[in-house]
Amino acid sequence: MARSIFITGGASGIGRATAQLFAARGWRIGLADIDAATLTRTAGDLPADTATFAFDVTQAVEWDAALAAFAADGAIDVVFNNAGIAAGGVFADMAVTAIERTVAVNLTGVLLGAHAAHPYLKASGGCLLNTASAAGIYGTAGAAVYSATKFAVRGLTEALDGEWAADGIAVRALMPGFIDTPLLDGTLTGTNRTIRERVREQGLEFTPLETVAQAAWDAVHGGPVLVPVGPTARRMRFAARWFPGALRKHMRARR
Repeated sequence: MARSIFITGGASGIGRATAQLFAARGWRIGLADIDAATLTRTAGDLPADTATFAFDVTQAVEWDAALAAFAADGAIDVVFNNAGIAAGGVFADMAVTAIERTVAVNLTGVLLGAHAAHPYLKASGGCLLNTASAAGIYGTAGAAVYSATKFAVRGLTEALDGEWAADGIAVRALMPGFIDTPLLDGTLTGTNRTIRERVREQGLEFTPLETVAQAAWDAVHGGPVLVPVGPTARRMRFAARWFPGALRKHMRARR
């Protein structure tokens, strides 16, 4: 029987690219997203046996129902906790509702997904794959809440790698730099600029989606617990380790 992967945030961006790559290599795909219409369109470009689940990752009962339904057709080998939202801009200017929603999706959703996935991954000896970020390597000025959630995802990944080793479960986190996905269409708090425009202004590069999808493939087949993806992520990891003072100075100059 084909191996299987359940992907949240699967309708677009990293989730869609990962689904396409795994499907092309013979995996059974469970595709989940809160955007039902885009989810349906994405599934139309995947094999006919692709299962779709429109649900909110911040709701534990919806996680339980979706995974149980996907598992009815076979073991779950990988759960990819990929759903997330971007929130940028000056922290003091952010609405409390935006802070709460970012934490709910980017952190609570990942915690609930990991909790719901555990029995299935223990049964299959599978892998929990989380999407963290280069913003989880060093706190990123202008993206304080987003950065905080990604540090938390990093910490969860490291902790569960220790806890779940005895259960035969691998736990990994992707830490990509900037990816040109719909997340970057969000407007920075206190400005009329999008996150994408800010990235371009700073001369930073976008890592291709295909590169992130391949990193996801490599991660579930072994390798380190934390996987920097793209030049920005690798530079930030290097600077955080060897030149923290210079990196701090750089972040203080950003807003």
